[in-house]
Amino acid sequence: MGKRWRWGVILDAGSSGTRVYVYKWKDPAKQQKDVDDDELQSLPKLKTKDEWTKKIRPGISSFGAHPEDVGDEHLKQLLDHALSIVPEDKIVDTPFFLMATAGMRLLPQGQQHDILDQVCTYVRQNTQFSLPDCSHQIRVIPGETEGLYGWIATNYLLGGFDKPESHNHGKGHHTYGFLDMGGASAQIAFAPNSTEAEKHANDLKLLRLRKVSGQADEHQVFTASWLGFGVNQARGRYVDALEDKYEGGETEIPDPCMPRGLRTTPQGDLVESASVDGGITLAGTGKFGKCLLDTYPLLGKDAPCEDEPCLLNGQHVPAIDFDVNHFIGVSEYWHTTHGVFGGSGNKAYDFNTYQHHVIDFCSQNWEDIEEAVATHKKASKNKKEIKNAQEACFKASWLTNVLHDGIGIPRVGIEHTGPPGLNASQGVLEDAQDTGFLDPFQPVDEIDHIEVSWTLGPMVLYASGQVPPTGSSLAVGFGSNVKDKIPPDFQHAGSNYTLGTPEDDGWSDAADDIIETATSSGGPSFLFFILTMLILAFLLRHRERRRRIFGWIGMFSRRRRKPGSPRTAFRSGTLAIANKIFGRSSAGYERVMEEGDFAQFELGDVESDDSDHSGSSEGSRLGQTSGLATPTLNMDGRFDDPRKGLSGFDRSGLAVRTESRERLVPPHMLSAGRRSRATSPTRMKSSLAPTYEHD
Repeated sequence: MGKRWRWGVILDAGSSGTRVYVYKWKDPAKQQKDVDDDELQSLPKLKTKDEWTKKIRPGISSFGAHPEDVGDEHLKQLLDHALSIVPEDKIVDTPFFLMATAGMRLLPQGQQHDILDQVCTYVRQNTQFSLPDCSHQIRVIPGETEGLYGWIATNYLLGGFDKPESHNHGKGHHTYGFLDMGGASAQIAFAPNSTEAEKHANDLKLLRLRKVSGQADEHQVFTASWLGFGVNQARGRYVDALEDKYEGGETEIPDPCMPRGLRTTPQGDLVESASVDGGITLAGTGKFGKCLLDTYPLLGKDAPCEDEPCLLNGQHVPAIDFDVNHFIGVSEYWHTTHGVFGGSGNKAYDFNTYQHHVIDFCSQNWEDIEEAVATHKKASKNKKEIKNAQEACFKASWLTNVLHDGIGIPRVGIEHTGPPGLNASQGVLEDAQDTGFLDPFQPVDEIDHIEVSWTLGPMVLYASGQVPPTGSSLAVGFGSNVKDKIPPDFQHAGSNYTLGTPEDDGWSDAADDIIETATSSGGPSFLFFILTMLILAFLLRHRERRRRIFGWIGMFSRRRRKPGSPRTAFRSGTLAIANKIFGRSSAGYERVMEEGDFAQFELGDVESDDSDHSGSSEGSRLGQTSGLATPTLNMDGRFDDPRKGLSGFDRSGLAVRTESRERLVPPHMLSAGRRSRATSPTRMKSSLAPTYEHD
């Protein structure tokens, strides 16, 4: 890979499993040099691929009682996967993050700490990923932070940041709301309209990004999280309520949220026999209307609301203006509206259509559903598909209640959803980057072939933080809604900007693009041809290099021809062609070669690009390492300890040190030109790893 790419690895440690994501992006400092105006006004562009992602089960929260096993039994295969993707020479500069969500939030603080401590130790001992600050890079993130990261990822992929004029929703609003639901928690994040933003300013987070131009891009965002409102936790609360309702010795309890004939334990295990000895059996009745009524109380709409307005469970949320707030739903919002109910593609959500599909499915006999699954699915997938079908009706009722009675999403086809004459059900996701879509709610899985995951959010922040700022631009990150300064709770992006290296990497940039295209679409012979052309392009990429190669050819020709022997026509013709290629005039060349002995001539001492591309690890690395791994440069040219100046965070995400992570470049270096490697400062290799402080 060329030197222009930066890489990042992040693990989403969820309640049901852990998934590793690998991202890459152009070095922002180099990207500034040769881009058009549109790209300058955009955020750094991140890339990923499906095969760069891997998920394993169960989640790391299952190691609460034996945290010492989390490394070999859980992390190893995820780390091995990431190491197989990131180029070897980039690993040391690749930041590593593990961010745990609701599953870990449910564990006692002591168990959380022990697991995270083991993760930090294992990653440091078994990889060379950049991990100087475990308290920031390996932690349990609050639900509000998870929601904000998802909001960043959604708007980044839809283009709401880069081209706001193409996403004009009215009233000066151009961003999309974000809804996420996992197994244990649910999140909401959106930018209120200007009236609500002013009214509830103290409830908002100020998010600061940085575009490739170096200009700051600020947004005021509200985010909230409901622990226990994920589908699995909600199901557990629902079953508890059923058991309380029918307490009195019953061994079989009717469950309207399961298809007719389906029988399970309260834990969800299938029951084949007529009864379970000493236990309770849930018997499905397939009455979806009653299921909706029975799951409604789980919303907690009757909980006290101390700060109006409120949504679920007494949680304050600014009023949502659905004329301009259009929401994207991911995770369970996608799986539950598609999956077993036959949805495919990024189709607009239509309440009536969805309800018909759900009622038709849930009223079937369980035996018919099992037979249909066995017919259409491979045996290896039967177990998973059966489990999905078993849980689908409860999930559909929970999602319906959360969406429409909890959050207040209008029911398309029944309630007002926009200006008169607007057919909101025809919104098409693929057009969002050009015109925006006006559906009040849209479930999605991918945008522009990239999975919509909150993990993209922290990586966008990290890459954005590497962009050299314009003027006195403040740090990238988020915190309390305070203008023009860094609040005490500010969470930095985890990166800093660095000076671009002086070498000319234009050929390398093109090489990366061609190789990536060739490997994805061409055969071996085509790839060989491309690689050959790239080698030639490298050899001939500078005028001085062309002249030097020409000198080698001349030297070879001189040694082969005896002194005084005539030059053959073939040799003369070949050299004439070479003259055209290498940019030398034939007259000048003939004079040198014919009028003097070759030993009297040698190439002058010219500045060569070879030194700029040296592979030595001890050479100048300024501007090539990640922000977390790059030492700061003092005014006198000496490097500081890279561990100093990093702000620490506790496990809940609260700042315990507030100095900026962004280290400013000394003024005398802002106009620095090309340096020779001999005079470049070297990167110090500290044998002391940054300490990991226990909570």
